[in-house]
Amino acid sequence: MSGSSAALQPPASARKPVRHPDAPAPGDLIGAHYEQCFGCGHEHGHGLHLEVRAGEGVSLTAEFTVRAAHQGAPGLAHGGVLATALDETLGSLNWLLRKIAVTGRLETDFVRPVPVGTTLYLAAEVVAVAGRKIYSTATGCLDGPGGPVAVRADALFVEVPVEHFVDNGREEEIKAAMNDPDQIRRTRAFEVNP
Repeated sequence: MSGSSAALQPPASARKPVRHPDAPAPGDLIGAHYEQCFGCGHEHGHGLHLEVRAGEGVSLTAEFTVRAAHQGAPGLAHGGVLATALDETLGSLNWLLRKIAVTGRLETDFVRPVPVGTTLYLAAEVVAVAGRKIYSTATGCLDGPGGPVAVRADALFVEVPVEHFVDNGREEEIKAAMNDPDQIRRTRAFEVNP
């Protein structure tokens, strides 16, 4: 990890992450955890519509194309949108561990501008697990997976019980998610950040 914050450095007692046996196979599309999610939901009109695929081990790749609705400065992606893409990508890693977790800390480095119309290619991996803490890192590149680095992030996710969402979310959305007959979609609906 490249994080400069002590909070993003795994303790000596951390262990190597282990992919859950029921995790999607490498190359499989992970899909949206919630269709109204700004990061990955395809029903969100201005969302990123991030496409995430499982990788080897506890890694994945993702991509999204920057649209006009995502700009900050004229013709360039807003830094907050890029941070959201990194956060969503890093959060998707938890599905490979089969853990419900929220973002505890996210440190982002903006290396170069990302123009509207550009597709950002992201690669992420879990580097360590220590109790309820999950340490991850991601990089976003322009013009393809091996293109120039545009953004980087290190993150700390914290495993939480599903009650975290039930107690803090809007009742109508919680009920709708809990009543979804698809067990996987029902579980994934609660993979969100604090």
